[in-house]
Amino acid sequence: MPIYLDYAATTPVDPAVAACLAACLTHDGLFGNPASATHGFGRAAAAAVEQARAQVAALLGAHADEIIWTSGATEANNLALCGALRGTRKGRHLITAQSEHKAVLDVCRHLEREGCTVTWLTPDRDGLIDPQQVAAALRPDTALVSLMHVNNETGVIQDLATIAALTQARGILLHVDAAQSVGKLPIDLSTLPIDLLSVSAHKLYGPKGIGALYVRRRPRPVRLDALLHGGGQERGLRPGTLPVHQIVAFAEACRIAGERMATEPARIAALRERLWRALQPLGAVERNGHPEHCVAGILNLSFHGISAEALLAALPDIALSTGSACTSTSTALSHVLRAMGRDAFAARAAVRFSLGRFTTPEDIDTTISAVRIAVTRLRNLSPLWTDTGRLLPADTVDWAAVP
Repeated sequence: MPIYLDYAATTPVDPAVAACLAACLTHDGLFGNPASATHGFGRAAAAAVEQARAQVAALLGAHADEIIWTSGATEANNLALCGALRGTRKGRHLITAQSEHKAVLDVCRHLEREGCTVTWLTPDRDGLIDPQQVAAALRPDTALVSLMHVNNETGVIQDLATIAALTQARGILLHVDAAQSVGKLPIDLSTLPIDLLSVSAHKLYGPKGIGALYVRRRPRPVRLDALLHGGGQERGLRPGTLPVHQIVAFAEACRIAGERMATEPARIAALRERLWRALQPLGAVERNGHPEHCVAGILNLSFHGISAEALLAALPDIALSTGSACTSTSTALSHVLRAMGRDAFAARAAVRFSLGRFTTPEDIDTTISAVRIAVTRLRNLSPLWTDTGRLLPADTVDWAAVP
C-alpha cells in the first residue's frame, strides 16, 4: 500500500466529516439555499450554516459573527490583504516576510503594483522572524503586518503573541495565515490581538473548496473593502450562494480537531522525531527549521549530495514533496529555504515529510527503511558525494547530471 506523508499539502477527509458532507447533498438532507428564507428547506440550511459558523468560531476563540466563509485560505488571504489596504486610511505600507506562502507573497506583489510599499522581512537560519525586526520595520504609514503562524514548508511556528502586542500598541492591523496551524495548535483570539486570520478546511481533514476569514469586530471592527460584488452574502464581503455541504463539513472537522487537540499533536510529534532520529545516522542530513518551535507534523530535511527530485523518484510508493504543493511542479529552488540562508545544495536537496491523523508507526518504519536504501544508492551514483561530503561549489553544479 502507498504511504501518504504529504499532509501539509492536503489531508484526507475524516470519515465523520465525509458523512456530514454527504448528508447535505440529497433531497432528504440540507440541500436548500440558505438565502431562501420563504420556505423550510432554506431556513434549515441557513440554521445549519449559522451553527457551523459558531463551531468554527469556537475552535478559534472568536465570535460567530467574526467568521466570513471563503473558498479557502488563498481567497481569505486576498480578502484580508487587499480588502484591508483598500479599506484603510492609515497608510499604504505593508510588512510581510520573504518566507510566506505564495498566496500572501503574490498578493503583496500585486499591492506593490497598485502603489503600496512592502517591507520584506528575512527569517533567521531557523526560519524565525525576530519580533524586533518587525518593530524596526513599523512606520507611521504602516497599515498592516501579515505573517503566517506555521510555515508550510518547514513547520516553524512564529511568536505571534509578541508580534501581536507590537501591532496592537501601534494601532496596526495584523493578518495571520493560519492554514497550517488551525486544528493543530491552540488559538484563542479572545486573548490574542490578531485582527484577520485565514483558515482552510482541507488542511484539517475537511473538504477542499471551503475556508474562512476571521475579521475582528470587537472592540472596533476591522474595515474591509469587498473584492467581489453580487448578492450581499457574508455582510457583503463575500457574495455568492453558500455551499452548505462544505460549510457543515468544515465545522465538523473543526469540532473533531478541538476534541483531539490534547492528544493528536503529541502522537504525531513522536512519530516525526522517530523518523528524524532514524535518518540522522545517514550523515549530512540537515534539518531545516527550528527543532523546538515547530508544528508536530512537518519535518523538512536536506539530504546533501543528491537532489530531492531524484529521491522522490526513487520512492514511488511514498507520497512526499519538495515543498509547497503550489510550487511542486516548478524546478525553482524553495524561496523559503533560500530566505533562511540555505545554499543551492541544501535547497535542491530538501524533502518535506508531513505526517497526520492517519500516519502509523508502521508507515514511519517502512519510510525509514526505504529512504535509507534510496539515499545510500543515490549518493553512490552522485558526483557530488564522497565520504567527506560535497565536491563542487553550488553555483557550478549541473543539477541535470546529479541524481
